[in-house]
Amino acid sequence: METLRKLEILSAAAKYDVSCSSSGSNRQSSKGLGNAYRAGICHSWSEDGRCISLLKVLFTNYCIYDCIYCANRKGNDIQRASFTPEELIDLTVSFYRRNYIEGLFLSSAVMKSPDFTMEMLLRVVRKLRIEGGFNGYIHLKAIPGADKSLIYAAGLYVDRMSMNIELPSEKSLSLLASDKDYVGIVNNIAFIGDRVASHRAERKKSIKAPSFVPAGQSTQLIVGASPESDLQILRQSEVFYRNYDMKRVYYSAYCHVNQDSRLPALTKPPLRREHRLYQADWLLRYYGFTAEEILKDSDPYLDEELDPKVTWALRNPHLFPVEVNRADYDTLLRVPGIGIKSAKRIILARRFSSLSPESLRRLGVVMKRARYFILCGGKLCLQEHERKGDFKASLNQTRDMSDSVKPLSLF
Repeated sequence: METLRKLEILSAAAKYDVSCSSSGSNRQSSKGLGNAYRAGICHSWSEDGRCISLLKVLFTNYCIYDCIYCANRKGNDIQRASFTPEELIDLTVSFYRRNYIEGLFLSSAVMKSPDFTMEMLLRVVRKLRIEGGFNGYIHLKAIPGADKSLIYAAGLYVDRMSMNIELPSEKSLSLLASDKDYVGIVNNIAFIGDRVASHRAERKKSIKAPSFVPAGQSTQLIVGASPESDLQILRQSEVFYRNYDMKRVYYSAYCHVNQDSRLPALTKPPLRREHRLYQADWLLRYYGFTAEEILKDSDPYLDEELDPKVTWALRNPHLFPVEVNRADYDTLLRVPGIGIKSAKRIILARRFSSLSPESLRRLGVVMKRARYFILCGGKLCLQEHERKGDFKASLNQTRDMSDSVKPLSLF
């Protein structure tokens, strides 16, 4: 089979993996090809508006596993293909020289055994770095069940590594992906997290110490393939962030690609649910929320009509309204419509003068939401008719644009 035909098959097979993000890496060199420091990775946008691209591909879609939810499961009658390490290396370097890509996202189905597949992936990234002199971004998907020594060796050559847990509970994984070991995957995630932390500490002592997955590790959870609630999913994510030095948890809305009685009969992917989980995940990582604050056992699903921050504020009316001219930073972060950047601008701006609704708007606060929860100089920011009206439509904004507004030139 020709290499380009293999590329068509294996790049299409990789579309279900959503673990792509900006790199956060600083791998750079005056010699060789590429620079992950400036380029970052595909599916992201640079500050000057450029779309950053990468080669996202599977090493092979031959798989010995029969995961019920996977399009590449061994029981499916699909066209199969596999690269050799040399083919994939040549393809990556060739595409980079032509300015098609600025990095590589490499995953794989499990061919022959987890260790064999991981050895092939290790050979690719090692040759790219050492023989090819490639300094661009590499995101590698580690193979569940592979030996830790192989995972560690690969981590010395890549910028980011993923170990996908796929489903939020051991029960669901054993039902839908019986070939995979939930505890083993979690142990490997813990292993990668420990090595990332230890190498980071060594790098602080000596710049000559080797880097290990400098852009951190990530994982992916499929949303909707199993019966776990949003609260269970967020609890799992919270454990990853707190205990395993996880950089990012990705949520992938389940796509119905196989017919099986163990799978839910969804007519379309639960994209709105996925979106709300990403918003809640943002609250976990950057806004100081816990999973138990966002959701309760009595109400374990996110509201698809209102974003999680607004829902939390409506459940806690005793905390509002907040006086923006006196509230501390952590309190401001919990106000719907106020983001991280706008909260910092408020703290700085009020040192010079009292803030009004108009000045808050200029600082980047989304007043369509924030006005229901704040005071400016002891006064509500609502008109009389707004205090009595139904404000759910105003609050139902799918995106918080507060952090996208440029600050005033004064600051």
